[in-house]
This record gives sequence, C-alpha cells and structure tokens, in this order.
Amino acid sequence: MTIETLTTFFGWLAVINIGYLMVATLGIVGMQSWVVGIHKRLFGLDEQELKRAYFNWLASYKTFTLIFTVAPYIALKLI
Repeated sequence: MTIETLTTFFGWLAVINIGYLMVATLGIVGMQSWVVGIHKRLFGLDEQELKRAYFNWLASYKTFTLIFTVAPYIALKLI
C-alpha cells in the first residue's frame, strides 16, 4: 500500500465521518423534540439526561473523527 493510497483512504474516511457528524448534529438539533420523545420511551431517561447524552456522544464522535481520520490525513499530506 502506497502513501498516495493511504492519503486517499484517510481523506475519504474523513469526508464520510465529517458528513455523518453534520447530519447527526442537524438531526439532533433540528428534530430534538421528536428524537427526545423516542429515546425517552425507549430508555426511560428524562430530557436533561438525554440532552447531556447527545452532547457527550457528539463531542466524542467529533474528537475520534479528528484524531483517527483527519490527523492521519494531514500527517500523510505533509509527507
């Protein structure tokens, strides 16, 4: 596997992950009452706990995306 292949792979992986993060964020923010209603019935949590869980999930996903897809892509572009 060449550096060009790895760079392309991590580039597309970053695009896909960032796109998914944007769709998930817009879905949670834009349809918050609907999403909270479904998860309240499924898991029996109150609204504040769910909002905290959504924030933690989005923050963790963003961090992992930056560390495991964007950083390797930038490092490979610098080589």
